[in-house]
Order: sequence, then C-alpha cells, then structure tokens
Amino acid sequence: MSQTPSIPKGTRDFGQTEMARRNYLFDTIKGVFRTFGYSQIETPAMENLSTLLGKYGDEGDKLLFRILNSGDAFKDIDPSSMLGPDGRPDSPAITKEICEKGLRYDLTVPFARYVVQHRNDITFPFKRFQIQPVWRADRPQKGRYREFCQCDADVIGSDSLLNELELVQIVDKVFHLLGIRVVMKINNRKVLTGLAEICGFPDKVVDITVAIDKIDKIGLDAVKEEMASKGLTPEAIAVIEPVLTLSGTFAEKIAAMKAIMNGGSASGAVSQTGLKGLDEIEELFGLIEAAGVETPVEMDLSLARGLNYYTGAIFEVKALDFAIGSICGGGRYDNLTGIFGLPGMSGVGISFGADRIYDVLLGLDKFPASLSSSTTLLFANMGKEETKYVIPVAKALRDKGVSIEIWPEPSKLKKQFDYASRKSIPFISINGTSEAQDGTVNVKNLSTSEQRLFPAMDTDSIIAFLQG
Repeated sequence: MSQTPSIPKGTRDFGQTEMARRNYLFDTIKGVFRTFGYSQIETPAMENLSTLLGKYGDEGDKLLFRILNSGDAFKDIDPSSMLGPDGRPDSPAITKEICEKGLRYDLTVPFARYVVQHRNDITFPFKRFQIQPVWRADRPQKGRYREFCQCDADVIGSDSLLNELELVQIVDKVFHLLGIRVVMKINNRKVLTGLAEICGFPDKVVDITVAIDKIDKIGLDAVKEEMASKGLTPEAIAVIEPVLTLSGTFAEKIAAMKAIMNGGSASGAVSQTGLKGLDEIEELFGLIEAAGVETPVEMDLSLARGLNYYTGAIFEVKALDFAIGSICGGGRYDNLTGIFGLPGMSGVGISFGADRIYDVLLGLDKFPASLSSSTTLLFANMGKEETKYVIPVAKALRDKGVSIEIWPEPSKLKKQFDYASRKSIPFISINGTSEAQDGTVNVKNLSTSEQRLFPAMDTDSIIAFLQG
C-alpha cells in the first residue's frame, strides 16, 4: 500500500523560491554582523540534556525535544520502579533514564557551553554569530513553528553597555536594509528583580517575570490572576500593577520608576538592584541617542522575556506594519557560562527570528523581484551542433559569475519559453546555424522583448546587456 507523504506539524519544506528568499535574508543579516566584527561558528543540532535542562525555566524544559537513546533504550528499565503516586508510569522519571540527548532549544546555551569548552582557543571579548535551526515542542500556529531558524549575535567577556548599543545598531541596520519598519522595546531584568523586592516577594522573581512576559498575549487582568495563583498577595500585585501601566516620556518614566524603587511605592521598600537597572537603561538610551539610531526605541517596563538566564538589559523587536509576534529579541546574561564551570563571564546577545521575519517580508511584498529566479540566461536547444556551439559561450559567461542554463534536449521553442517563464528567467538566447556560422549569439530580454546580437565571446557586452 502506498504511503501519503507528509512532514511533522510545525515543520516545512523549502523550495527553490523559498530558499532564494531565505538566503537573501540570511546574507543580509550575516553582512551586518560582519561589519560589527562578529565571526561565525556552528554547534551540533543535539546537545546533552544536562547542558539544556534547567536553563530555560520549567516551561522551557517542557518544550525540549528529547532524543531516545540508541539501541534498546528500555533494556534496563524496571517499569514497576517508575510508577507515580497514582500507579501510572512516571513519564519524567522514565524519560530521564532513556534520553540522554535533546535537540537544542536555542543557540545561546550551546554558545555558553562552546565558550567554556573552547576558552583556551578564544580571544575575549568574543564576538560570534550563528545561523542555525532550533527546535521547540510547542503548539504550531501562525508565526510559531517547532523547527525554525535563529540568527544570533553575542559578545561575551565584557560588561560594557557599548555592546548593548552595538546590538541596537545591528537591529537598526538589518531592518533598514530589509525595508521593514520596526519598534525596539527595551527593559532591564534588574528592574523586574527590583519589583519583586519592593513588593515583598524577592523569591518570586521568576514567577513574576513569567507572568509579566505573557501580558501581550493574555492581558493585564490574566497576568494579575497568574501572579495571585503563584502566591502573591493583592497588596504585592498592587505594587506591581502601576509599573506595568506606566505611561509618559522616557524621562518621565525613568523619574517615576526611580521614585518607586527608592521607597515611593505603597510598600515603602527600597531596591538598590532596581535602581541600578534604571541607571543602566538611562545610560543605554543616552548611547542610542548619541549614535543616531533611526529605529524607534522605547522603554517598556512590561517587557520581561521569560528566559531565566537574563540578568540585565532585555530587548524585543516588533514589526509596525504586519501583525505577528516578536521578530527579534535578546538580552544580557551575567553568569551563563558559570553553569559550565567558567564564572564571572558576562555576555549579551540578540536573536533574529528568521522565519517570522520571512513571513513579514512575504506579507509586505518586500522580497526583491530578482530573487524569483536563480538563472539569468537560458540558452535554447536548437540541435546537437548548435548546442555544441553555445557550450563555450555559456562557460565563458559562467566564469564571470553569470547564472546560465542550457536546455537539455532539442524540443519545441514554446516549451523552452514556457520553462523560462515558469522559472522567471529574464533572458533567453536562441542560436541556429546562421549564428554559429557568423560567430554570434542572439540574446532576448523576455520582459521588454528587446533583442540584440553579440560576438560570441564578447562576454563583457553580453553581461552589460543582461545587467541592463
């Protein structure tokens, strides 16, 4: 019985058109990364689960794809010892025994592992970029996939806010080149830690952050309900709520927040951590203004970013003209490498969500029309002798970087023209006995119908015509 071909939900095939567009996107981002001195690395698709677990919080751990151990993974498993209180199999306990590896959830934790493992070969501060797929066992929906590509840039080994400025400048440059209008939102995790301190629940900073991170999806009331479910009192929530709804200019927000962190909240508590976070935000915005960044940059005190490893500035970028979630984000992490035995190594990074950016470019019709074909010129096949004649011409043009195809067998010209049309090949060259005798080639622009005759090996003139 034949099998209907399919792929897992949340994954996609990419055809020639999609790959041309993806490569345009990747090349644009790579080019900007390189202008800021970032070098490319790659890490394996799978990591040891010990590397991944515990770095993303409980919700992140649930989204890790685990890989079954090779061979008979269940050989030494005693099912009776793996039962929960209800007598049913304890899935987490079983998984721990039969899965030692998992697909990477992001590129940042593997990067931290890489830095520690290769620290003797690295010059610090180390600036790297990485463009590779990651996997999350999430529910597929618009703009959210189980396999997707991230484009990360990180610098590790420096505490300077100039690194944060560079990431803002990279965002500004990338989206300017892509023609996408965006807004960049910035907060600082120290401010969120300060909130937890002044509301009287410093041990609940993760719960508070996870709840706040959902505010755009579920709204303020639902966020308050989630914080209450985590044990925060109404009085504590009342301290946090005004911060999440704070409005005004940047200067007004900073002044209001400094007053709150300095004992001006209902609790009267002071948070030095929160004040330090506000100082860092103020300094960063001063650098952004000095750099002349054109992209709108806002302080958003409701921005949390749910990953547990962030400790300082956090970023998020959203498209202004297309409804989709965050298309870029990142932040400062002070001790991620400490988990792997290299403490005190601060880093900061940003990740471009390539798949969502692709959807924005497609939805706004921002991909260059020239990407529709990888071929510039098709040589028609008029017979064996005529084809032998054009083969050296095709080679000479390819040697100069022109993308050339030769139709593989003699056939009706209509079929060859249809092929060029379907593949959006802009030029065709039809050469018969007379062109071969005269040592010329005939080149036609299929969009304008302009047709010209060139000496066969005058490749510079042919290329000039192809380039318009």
